Amino acid sequence: MLARGGEVRGYSPYGYDERQFNAVGFDLPVGRLTRTPHGEYPEYHTSADDPAFVADTELEDAVEAIIEIIEVLEGDQTYVNLSPYREPQLGRHGLYPTTGGKSASDEVMAMLWTLGYSDGETSLLQVAQRSGLRFADVRRAAVSLADAGLLKARQDV
Repeated sequence: MLARGGEVRGYSPYGYDERQFNAVGFDLPVGRLTRTPHGEYPEYHTSADDPAFVADTELEDAVEAIIEIIEVLEGDQTYVNLSPYREPQLGRHGLYPTTGGKSASDEVMAMLWTLGYSDGETSLLQVAQRSGLRFADVRRAAVSLADAGLLKARQDV
């Protein structure tokens, strides 16, 4: 799930330098971060382009997006559920709210999704994408579950 309304667009063989890295024979996984792509911004690469178009809040958003991307790249892991044939009692591990009657919070849903897909093959990023939850929430759930002895990072198994 992308923050701040961002979107992922597929590869295009026209217009940007990443096409050189993705050319046949190279196939390097290179992408591009852009605020407004060519063709959607009339001043792009013209003398009418002006740094005054960029507001401080837009720069802050860009920095936050880059930090979030780095956190995903550094934090994405694959986990193994240590009790795969049943759903563990999260309450016994201090991971479930003590009051009932409410719908599950994002925190609980992140734990349930993470437990359900921790098969040693599915990454946390894939769990976040399938569930529609933020990667940071899924990562936090995995750490909590691992600390409780319910998951192990794949390289630790």
